[in-house]
Amino acid sequence: MASSIHSCLLVAITILTLASKTTLALPEVIRIGGLFDSSDPMPESAFRQALDRINENGRFLPKSNLVSLSERLPPNDSHFASRRVCQMLRNGLAAVLGPSSSSTSSHIQSICDALEIPHVSTGCQSRLRRTHYAINLHPHPTALGQAYVDVIRTWEWTAFTILYEEEEAMVRLQHLLKVSTTSGYKINVRKLPQTDNYRPLLKEIDGKGERQIVLDCSAETLAVVLKQAQQVGLITSSYSFFITSLDLHTLDLEDYKYSGTNITGLRLVDLNKIKAANLTKAYSSTSRYYNPAVMNPNATTFTTETALTYDAVHMIAKALGELDRSQDVRVKPLNCDGTDTWIHGNSLINYMTLVEMEGLTGFIKFDTQGYRTFFHLSILELTPEGLTSVSSWNPIDGANITRPTATDATPLLADSLVNKTLIVSSKLSDPYFMLKESSKMLAGNDRFEGFVVDVIDEVSKLSGFKYTLQIVADSNYGSLNPETGEWNGVIRELQDEKADLGIADLSITYDREQAVDFSLPFMNTGISILYKKPQKQPPSLFSFLSPFSVEVWIYMCAAYVGISLSLFILARLTPLEWVNPHPCDPNPKELENNFNFLNSTWFTIGSLMQQGCDLAPKATSTRMVAGIWWFFTMIIISSYTANLAAFLTIERVESPISSVDDLAKQTKIKYGLVGSGSTGAFFRDAKIANYQRMWQFMEAINRSSTPSNPGPFTKSNMEGVKRVQDSKGLYAFLMESSTIEFFTERICDLTQVGGMIDSKGYGIAMKTGSPYRAAISQAILKLQETNRLLILKSRWWKEKRGGGACKDEGGGSSAASELGLANVGGVFVVLVGGLLIAAFISLCEFAWEARQVVNEQGGSFWKGMLREFRSAIRTTGNSKPVKRRYGSSVPRSESKL
Repeated sequence: MASSIHSCLLVAITILTLASKTTLALPEVIRIGGLFDSSDPMPESAFRQALDRINENGRFLPKSNLVSLSERLPPNDSHFASRRVCQMLRNGLAAVLGPSSSSTSSHIQSICDALEIPHVSTGCQSRLRRTHYAINLHPHPTALGQAYVDVIRTWEWTAFTILYEEEEAMVRLQHLLKVSTTSGYKINVRKLPQTDNYRPLLKEIDGKGERQIVLDCSAETLAVVLKQAQQVGLITSSYSFFITSLDLHTLDLEDYKYSGTNITGLRLVDLNKIKAANLTKAYSSTSRYYNPAVMNPNATTFTTETALTYDAVHMIAKALGELDRSQDVRVKPLNCDGTDTWIHGNSLINYMTLVEMEGLTGFIKFDTQGYRTFFHLSILELTPEGLTSVSSWNPIDGANITRPTATDATPLLADSLVNKTLIVSSKLSDPYFMLKESSKMLAGNDRFEGFVVDVIDEVSKLSGFKYTLQIVADSNYGSLNPETGEWNGVIRELQDEKADLGIADLSITYDREQAVDFSLPFMNTGISILYKKPQKQPPSLFSFLSPFSVEVWIYMCAAYVGISLSLFILARLTPLEWVNPHPCDPNPKELENNFNFLNSTWFTIGSLMQQGCDLAPKATSTRMVAGIWWFFTMIIISSYTANLAAFLTIERVESPISSVDDLAKQTKIKYGLVGSGSTGAFFRDAKIANYQRMWQFMEAINRSSTPSNPGPFTKSNMEGVKRVQDSKGLYAFLMESSTIEFFTERICDLTQVGGMIDSKGYGIAMKTGSPYRAAISQAILKLQETNRLLILKSRWWKEKRGGGACKDEGGGSSAASELGLANVGGVFVVLVGGLLIAAFISLCEFAWEARQVVNEQGGSFWKGMLREFRSAIRTTGNSKPVKRRYGSSVPRSESKL
């Protein structure tokens, strides 16, 4: 309907003018004024190039030439712009083009309205009503606003944040604001600060979990905002940006192509038509339109304003051609202070509103109000190949975007991590993730160091991605609240998409695997006990008794007494120990035995002390006893001497606990662990009785804790280490063995007690279904195969931050232990065996002597044996009467009982 009205109006104007004029012609020279902002030289170049193309072509104005009168204006200087346009009007102008600045354009529009000169604008204006002599080729703000709404609805966004730069943007965004009331959308509106630092605002958006962002600002501001958004961690696969600027295609988006971020925008310019017209050659150094003082030789794309300027010149030329066929047009000089106007201005502006043509910005057509409300927009998305047109929009059909689903997008993201920037969250914990010690102010990743920092750096080099490190907000590893079902710490940040990766001394557990994904473990460890080294005790007064156990000493005393008694009795029984006390008397009346009880004990102790004695056994049986005793004392004394040397040179240290079972069985030594972590979850969910008892013990202490008597649970490993140091052996801390190894390398009064009670691994966490898992696991596997992880561990455990300070001095525990009966029991067996043999020989000697006495005195053998035994036992002192003569020198009749 609108097209037919326009056609009828054009026919009517043509018939009327043909009826009144017979000879029609335009002037040979028609001047067009161009006003341009000094910040961008490209529109002015397009303006001059368009005039030359029209003059060379001759299709629109075959008998006239268009001449440019252009001026570059300082920004927001309306007074200067007014004076310049008035100077141009004195030379006679058919139309004025520009500038794009809204405030300056308003003043130029007022002058053109007063003098009835058509004014053509190319910038996006906030005025929703146009004056009679104004026309704007830029799409109308209300139509653009409808395009924004259609795209948002196609994406099915229900909550998003609007960031805008100028107040004029609210005119374009008013349609988006209305949907918050009509469709129930949740919209947050924030204004970009006037400074160049947008990071605080972006961090605030990130902290509040706002993931969909509509960004309305100039192309220059947009480049800065995106760069700073990358620096604070918003350029990740978790975020979506909708750019309202029609110049998104002019920015260098190379740094964001592989980030996985959904960056989408709109484009009015038809790049295919620009390439067909070879317009980019205007920016080469060989072009006559090139000005090295103001132009960027690297520019290869047209901005929207540049393309609109080119189209505006062609629209003016086409309208002049239509006017030439209906009127005899004369262009005259005008004075801004005068009252004259241009009589053809009204006709020319009417022809402009009726123009329909194909331009660099698509199909150009105005509605009955003179607004450009019908236009086509290309909908662009940033992919690894660059900006790609995924669909288009027009006022009739709206937007029809087919976005890739998560399944379709996964292979694309998984192909490579090259040039992606990932947010890596970690928790401060020595030696894994620490603040760097420096006298200089550090920023970014330079603030941190540690084992996991080196690991993620090695992984990033192998996988080709960039990363930004951050500290987890609540200082927790990540534990599940059974009451609310919510996670905290690093796990929560991954779930909330505040981070892409989580790396720390973060154990891979079943519960955590249900919440996030993990890579292959980069370190294996297990729970062990950190305890204070027991202090070395000073030697006791009776430390010389230490080489033998109490049992051995008791047996030695018993052996001494037994040998002394045996020697005494056997010496009494055997006749060979009864000797003549007077060697010169061949016929003594009494025989003497040197081995009385006192002499027997003296002989035994002298042999034991290896000092000897003036007594010497004569009988075979007593010599057997002496020999076996000497053998016994040789072994015992040698063993004692050897073990005594070890006891005197090595101080003995004993720990009250040696394993987790010892810890569980007692209550004197308290113990604890980090309250939020996998170690606590292990004991809480344990099925083994000892571990269940330990958890109940810790919970009981925690319930009765006070500020002066804190509970067993700590907020960090470092807090637990300090409590062990200050506990004087009354507190033990349960933690991973790898971390214990780090602290015992630096704090020499701490030690690890017992082995590991479980086995676990530290892995890199990421959100469930993350496309990065395979690539990161492959990188970790490569680091393991090349021993790079072992090198990094040695660096941070034994070299950096005071590592290797505690060398093994060999005095942690005694290398010597007391000798028990099991060690020297064989000697006692030999001693008893020898004693039995000696007793048997002594009995034989006694029986032989008794038989000889019976033979000489007569009587029964057994009675004689009994009589001789009683005589040996009852005899007092160390002598007895002679019973028989040895040889024939003593007659039997002289013997006395």
